[in-house]
Amino acid sequence: MKQLTLSISASLLLLGCQTTQQEQSSDLIAANEYIATPVEINQALMADESIDVIHPVADVDINLADDDIHISDDIWQHIQQQITFDIPQNKRVVVQRNWYAKHQSYLDRVAKRAEPFLHYIVQELEKNDMPIEMALLPIVESAFDPFAYSHGRASGMWQFVPGTGKRFGMKQNWWYDGRRDVIASTDGAIKYLKYLHKYFDGDWLLALAAYNSGEGRVKRAMKANARKNKPTDFWSLDLPKETRAYVPKLLALADIVKRPDDFGLNLYKINNNQVISTVDIKSQLDLAKAARLADLSLAEFQRLNPGFNRWATDPDGPHYVVVPTAKVEAFETGLAKLTDKERLSWQRYQIKSGDSLIRIAKKFHTTPELIRRVNSIKGNNIRAGKHLLIPVAAQALDDYILSQEQRLTKTQQRKRNGIKTYHKVKSGDTLWDISRLYNVSTKSIAKWNGMAPRDYIKPGQKLVIWQKSGLKQSAGKPAEQVVMRNITYKVRRGDSFARIANKFNVSIKDIERWNSLSRKNYLQPGQMLKLSVDVTNSI
Repeated sequence: MKQLTLSISASLLLLGCQTTQQEQSSDLIAANEYIATPVEINQALMADESIDVIHPVADVDINLADDDIHISDDIWQHIQQQITFDIPQNKRVVVQRNWYAKHQSYLDRVAKRAEPFLHYIVQELEKNDMPIEMALLPIVESAFDPFAYSHGRASGMWQFVPGTGKRFGMKQNWWYDGRRDVIASTDGAIKYLKYLHKYFDGDWLLALAAYNSGEGRVKRAMKANARKNKPTDFWSLDLPKETRAYVPKLLALADIVKRPDDFGLNLYKINNNQVISTVDIKSQLDLAKAARLADLSLAEFQRLNPGFNRWATDPDGPHYVVVPTAKVEAFETGLAKLTDKERLSWQRYQIKSGDSLIRIAKKFHTTPELIRRVNSIKGNNIRAGKHLLIPVAAQALDDYILSQEQRLTKTQQRKRNGIKTYHKVKSGDTLWDISRLYNVSTKSIAKWNGMAPRDYIKPGQKLVIWQKSGLKQSAGKPAEQVVMRNITYKVRRGDSFARIANKFNVSIKDIERWNSLSRKNYLQPGQMLKLSVDVTNSI
């Protein structure tokens, strides 16, 4: 068991502003992740005029003597004691600082979101002899939202794009995304920042600029200045507008944290103690069962473990979860009592003619690889009439409200202006093709569907399109749109809300709403249910 210095927070996840990193690799992952809506900040925040040019912030001695640091019970005070960067009072920093100083409520929201994670980050920075100012970087990157996803495909609290995430050890697959795992991404961020610090010969401001826009772009700007005999410090470089504001934001936050009283601010108190631990779970575990062992709601458990995309942990690891330290002993005792088969729920499925492992996996929200492993299948050949043992979620999928699928559903169901249309992606479709077909922008389609404009789309994927009233579809190849029909379904013996929802690709909440029922009610054979289904994609 590894102790983590985190504090519990059940506060709602609010959406934060993100910045993007340049793609460092051609390695990409599947899309359809949640997009966090950026916080709207005054254009003045992007001001790029520099009044003063200061010397680079080079190596600083942050190994303060024990006598110099008073152990405070407030993490902000602990950070204050270790801030070492010189903070210039030039216009670019002052503009950013003035905005933060006028938005106490924003800082409070971010602090509440940071509460479970900030102490851990501080501890890891101290272990690695890193400037304490880097603990404030997730505020600039994501407003401390581990579910943040940018239009540039950056994900998580530290906002890693897929390639850079893989480069620094963050595993990404159908089950798990290490960029959202606070433990894995913090480790990766520290490694990346240390690499950049060395790459730029000890200049932290250049390292931070490169964290935002990529070391190649910063290096090119430095070479361009050198050719013109101009200074090559951060303040003198011709960098993207976002990057020119990025570094001043961090410096402004450091100034705010260092002397909040000077700006009339009260920093939301975060206790400086250890209340959360990681527990080695050895193998795959349903998140609902893990939540019960931790005596947490499923949503609370998912907020502490945002790296898991689905209803269970990754069968191939990492095999750890974050739980409250006070509940570790009970969690481990309960976990030890579970047999291997009790860690997941199971369903016996009879293979039908035309079935494939991919089709079956999609039906039960799992992967072909896991079905093969559980049933000792080599290859893809299966025979109709035979039975498979399928691992399934212990609770209705709707209950896993922070899974990738449920976050996408929430995004797509958000009410917006105009007429809502569904588009079913066909082979060869691109977002650009679809945007022209409906006279909307690719950026809008991405926003409506929890993705980034450069994300992959695949045949069969359903996209929400919002069109202005009276706007006609563009001429060209016809869209394969979703066809919705109202039907009446007769409940059969053995049916459940979950089974019917899976059968017709609808949510349990919709079935409840359409029929004025609760999932707590028992369904009776012969009972008639009203359903609104996509007849082009129902099983």
